[in-house]
Amino acid sequence: MRIAVCDDCYEDVLYLRTFLNGHEAAVYADAGCLLTDFEDYHIRYDLYLLDIYMDGSMDGIELARRIRVQDEGAVICFISSSNEFYREAYDLYAVQYLLKPIQEKEFRKLLDRVSAGLVRNKEQSLSFKWRGQTGTIPYGRILFVSSREHTLSIWCKDGIVQECKGKLNEMAAKLCGDVFLRCHQSFVVNMYQVDNLSGNELMISGHRIPISRRYYAEVKRRYQEILFEGVN
Repeated sequence: MRIAVCDDCYEDVLYLRTFLNGHEAAVYADAGCLLTDFEDYHIRYDLYLLDIYMDGSMDGIELARRIRVQDEGAVICFISSSNEFYREAYDLYAVQYLLKPIQEKEFRKLLDRVSAGLVRNKEQSLSFKWRGQTGTIPYGRILFVSSREHTLSIWCKDGIVQECKGKLNEMAAKLCGDVFLRCHQSFVVNMYQVDNLSGNELMISGHRIPISRRYYAEVKRRYQEILFEGVN
């Protein structure tokens, strides 16, 4: 796994690196340097560990916003000596918020979660055909699949909506399992992209996806399982 560590406290960085277990890490003492590599040289990392409080013109929150604009799927974890930025971290879809001094057990949980997600997303992809062309989309990019008449729409994290001809029943038979579930006559969702389950709706990147009574119990069970994965 390739990790970017952005923290201007040398002692904290040295301490953090003792937990990396051989993962490749690039250390930035300045947010602007990381942003330059990201924007100008298109360098990407599997995980961004961003300190919130940093000297200079840009803090970790602003850096995360700039990264998120160009890479909606970026995996960001905030590091801070204060818990006052939980709201901002939530709004930026941070995968975790670690308080200093970082506990080794919590940090290793984070690495395990991100590593598992990389393996899952790398190994699986959805094939589609549209107007004579074929293509594939990694599972990790897909938010959900919707159906209208005889057209399926594959909604992706980068805002792209790929259409293809087919029946949702056939798509569900091919997709559904640990990652995807049918939640409605017209929707199959990536359960790892669900932000919240509220009443009979799923929230996924600002989209409200209905859950029908037929599928509710299974969707709720899987949602709770994934939440439990995140704390183990």
